[in-house]
Amino acid sequence: MRFIYHILIDIVWFGLHVVALFNAKIKLFVRGRKQTFSILEDKLHPTDKTIWMHVASLGEFEQGLPILERLRAQYPNHKLVLSFFSPSGYEVKKNTTAADVVVYLPMDSLSNAKRFLKLVHPELAIFVKYEVWPNYLHQLKKSNTPTILISAIFSKRQIYFKRYGGFMRKSLQKFDAYFVQDDDSKKLLDSIGITKVQVGGDTRLDRVSEILERNNRLDFMDRFKNNQLCLVAGSTWPEDESILIDYINRTEERLKFVIAPHQIKPAHVAKITAALQKPSICYSALGDQNLKEIDVMIIDTIGLLTKIYSYANIAYVGGGFATGLHNTMEPAVFGVPIIIGPQFEGFKEAEDLVREGGIVPVSSKDSFSNLMNDFLTHPTTLQSKGKINSDYINSNKGASDLIMKYISKVL
Repeated sequence: MRFIYHILIDIVWFGLHVVALFNAKIKLFVRGRKQTFSILEDKLHPTDKTIWMHVASLGEFEQGLPILERLRAQYPNHKLVLSFFSPSGYEVKKNTTAADVVVYLPMDSLSNAKRFLKLVHPELAIFVKYEVWPNYLHQLKKSNTPTILISAIFSKRQIYFKRYGGFMRKSLQKFDAYFVQDDDSKKLLDSIGITKVQVGGDTRLDRVSEILERNNRLDFMDRFKNNQLCLVAGSTWPEDESILIDYINRTEERLKFVIAPHQIKPAHVAKITAALQKPSICYSALGDQNLKEIDVMIIDTIGLLTKIYSYANIAYVGGGFATGLHNTMEPAVFGVPIIIGPQFEGFKEAEDLVREGGIVPVSSKDSFSNLMNDFLTHPTTLQSKGKINSDYINSNKGASDLIMKYISKVL
């Protein structure tokens, strides 16, 4: 099976070169990997002490970030090497200061794995959530490098738990320790003979809980909100914006709205602005304008959403209609009810909080409008649902402490 896997990796890599001729994202995927070894040779010395973390994309980076930050503080003499699989993660975070070296992970061929690990020579390897690459794991095991999987979550649908999944199951079993998000994942691993498992939850909850300790005040939001109720819609896509704009245009309630679209290109922002029938303004055009009579603010920049959520009485998190649900934990930590689209399966925290009632999914303009009317006529509902969300964060944080306790024993 390993021989067949090697052939498949070569075929996929060749195919990606062809697709890269026509697809900009795949072009980044291919071109970026050609630079990995030269970056490592330039930034790492054979005598450096290193710790390597691998993530797939942005979501996994957010899960790994609390650990990276603690590693930086606890092991200042080690260089932190961070690798990404996806362009959507690497291209956004390639200049992050969370690691000393940031690269694409070369394809999982035997020669790539040997060369990569020779250059990085990690004293510890950390894989985040789903990442299981047979050749890298085989070489790490061969060199007796401590290797752990963190913030992992498993389901019966995955190949490891299928009758035909022997090869990938053997690769999964090469980790020295597993830190999973829930008891179901632990039981699944136990069913295939993996017992070195600790349930610690999602490291992202540790990170978002720290948000409350920061200064989240924004002068322009103080001026805009002006002590009125405010709905903050973050990381929205067109499907979300259609529902939001319909409600904004029709409602007679005194309510302020913030829309922070996922896509902030001028053409898309202009389309949102043109569809609104209420007074609106873009963040980029704020200046010193009087915002009291403005009903809608469009955030056409990045980096402000987390702080803006602190001003929400109700939050809407986008992506739940087609593209994949965005981060619901950032508004949850502020103790506000959250509205999402209908597609949230596979997002554990969303599944948990929908079940508990702190997050409410909607599927249409009418269901959104009915929910908003219920929220606005029953203020105690806002408070009770918001408390469910903040309590969830508080009761499930602590994964990072568990992981760092283990790391301190092997480094």
